[in-house]
Amino acid sequence: MPSSRSARLLSRVGPVRQLPVAKLLAAAEIILLARRHMMMLEPQERRRLMALVRQGHGRRRNLSAEERAELAWLVAKAHPRQFAGLVAQKVSPVRLPRRVVWGKR
Repeated sequence: MPSSRSARLLSRVGPVRQLPVAKLLAAAEIILLARRHMMMLEPQERRRLMALVRQGHGRRRNLSAEERAELAWLVAKAHPRQFAGLVAQKVSPVRLPRRVVWGKR
């Protein structure tokens, strides 16, 4: 019999229960990949990245040229190309070539 804590948790995740398990696992793996790439940044860099994203409100024009350059540097340090390749590999039903996942040598 589920405890009251687990019952409350299950009541909050109602829509999630309707998703296929494979999609839930793929989403969880992508979240873990995103976390791994964010952890490539130092704590103060992660804070600064979040501050710049908040300040920009999704628009480059809301940041100064110096802030845009800093944002680009922080994003590049997290290896977005590698992240995109690994996500594609996780959701692909077939094995992808190494150059697609990791890029050119």
